[in-house]
Amino acid sequence: MTSFSLGDTDFLRDGQPHQVISGAIHYFRVHPDQWQDRIRKARVMGLNTIETYVAWNAHEPRRGEWDASGWNDLGRFLDLIHAEGLDAIVRPGPYICAEWHNGGLPVWLTGSVEGLRSSAADFLVEVSAYLRRVYDIVAPRQIDRGGPVVLVQIENEYGAYGSDRAYLEALVAVTRDAGITVPLTTVDQPVDQMLSDGSLPELHKTGSFGSRSAERLATLRRHQSTGPLMCSEFWDGWFDWWGGVHHTTDVATAAADLDELLAAGASVNIYMFHGGTNFALTNGANHKGRYLPLVTSYDYDAPLDEAGNPTEKFFAFREVIARYAPVPDELPAAAEAAPAFEVPLTPAGAWTDLAAPTSTTAQPETFDALGHLSALVRYDTELAGARGGLLVVDEVRDLAWVSVDDRVVGTLSRTRHDRAIRIPDGRTLSILVEDQGRVNYDHRLGEEKGLIGEITLDGAPVTGWRSTPLDVAAIAAEVGTEIDAELDTPAVADAADVLKTGPAAWTGSFTLDAPTDLFLDTMAWSKGYAFVNGFFLGRYWRNGPQRTLSVPAPATREGANRLVVLELENVVEPRAVFVGAPSLGDTEE
Repeated sequence: MTSFSLGDTDFLRDGQPHQVISGAIHYFRVHPDQWQDRIRKARVMGLNTIETYVAWNAHEPRRGEWDASGWNDLGRFLDLIHAEGLDAIVRPGPYICAEWHNGGLPVWLTGSVEGLRSSAADFLVEVSAYLRRVYDIVAPRQIDRGGPVVLVQIENEYGAYGSDRAYLEALVAVTRDAGITVPLTTVDQPVDQMLSDGSLPELHKTGSFGSRSAERLATLRRHQSTGPLMCSEFWDGWFDWWGGVHHTTDVATAAADLDELLAAGASVNIYMFHGGTNFALTNGANHKGRYLPLVTSYDYDAPLDEAGNPTEKFFAFREVIARYAPVPDELPAAAEAAPAFEVPLTPAGAWTDLAAPTSTTAQPETFDALGHLSALVRYDTELAGARGGLLVVDEVRDLAWVSVDDRVVGTLSRTRHDRAIRIPDGRTLSILVEDQGRVNYDHRLGEEKGLIGEITLDGAPVTGWRSTPLDVAAIAAEVGTEIDAELDTPAVADAADVLKTGPAAWTGSFTLDAPTDLFLDTMAWSKGYAFVNGFFLGRYWRNGPQRTLSVPAPATREGANRLVVLELENVVEPRAVFVGAPSLGDTEE
């Protein structure tokens, strides 16, 4: 079997110096049927290793319901890496950040356990059980057992969060007890305090940065006098948030920074090689004084774009890597335009009333108290004396549509720091609240969603709330089933009427000669969720920058295909437009 270890200045593979040239692919952001394609293209760019996080909340969204199949089949992903002749780096967290909702931690965990990311006993019990499940998959796939795994990371940028050495020691003990024998690493930004707080003497420190490589490597070396230097998150792009711009990095500059790293003899993990997509409701959020939910695309301006096509950055990085390591002669196929066509949409009626209240309480119940993992909860109450006035909510998490007697009055937005809205006289007050994405870093992990705190009308408390969770995927499936049953003679409302009524479901059908990648332009709509053949593409929002949703080929099929759109506001034009290439929005340039 092959050995992999730490030398005085290099990684050692069977005792020989080895430079890790890795790229990140998150299996949970890529359709499983496309894993092999993305891995193969990584090899063609010259990479010898693939890195992935493990998203706990993807594997165990509800406590005790562990899933390692399908999209969560980490073992198959690692086996495909091995079959391609590449090594693997596994980063199981438990916290991963990754711009992934709740930083990868399950909502049931963050809502029930104190002392997140610490040596608190209850937290360690849950984390240890999770890690043992992951290591049941990883341990037999280590390089010294004939598999691809060469490195395993402990926690993730912990120095930016805490300094609990007992916590890190407990993670190491669980990891070693589970049979992990490959070198263990940590990663932190090359800041003295973070590097000191985020690791242990027995763990190999690596850095995360995207520029000024020589300077950052020197800082890393000050904290670790021997062993290989490694940037295990070389940021070659960045992520986007709703209402912002599409972030890109200069290709030549990024390639020069990569060249500087490799010329110094450092190992590298390119973050990201292929970003993929925050399908369904998996996007995270930033909050540095202002809440900013992240978009559905995780293209990241990576060498392989969201749809898996090579970019200019792919070839620039390949040229750099070829100066330091063998690069295959083969080249990936050039991107081809996707089919472009339009589909008329048929209204399928209102959808935000397709569920019954689950509770009536004095105050609205949070998503967390309801055990609700989908995007929406509707809150309803009767107004005393049918009187309106100034409605004030302590805090909205994250976006709310306020209606009186089914007439939309306006919205309250966490991003805008809204708290108050004047409502007219009426009998029934309804507030539809959307969880736009859980913050994925720092001390806001696990914060509750919904209407938070007291609600008053002209200073008087408003009580007696009915809470109705809305599972958007289940509703879309119901709408899709109905339209299939009524395909020949659909009994639906007039489109002109639906355009005026606010939240409405829309359906469409289209035919393909074969499964193929598609790009769905959503700019004729306002805000909502889209599904193809039951596959949850994710969120769309006219707020931008993203204007197309990626439709992976395995979600389509030969022959008839079904599109379901759950619109929250207004469909400006009742049509679905499929375009030839992705459009992720304006850049800062």
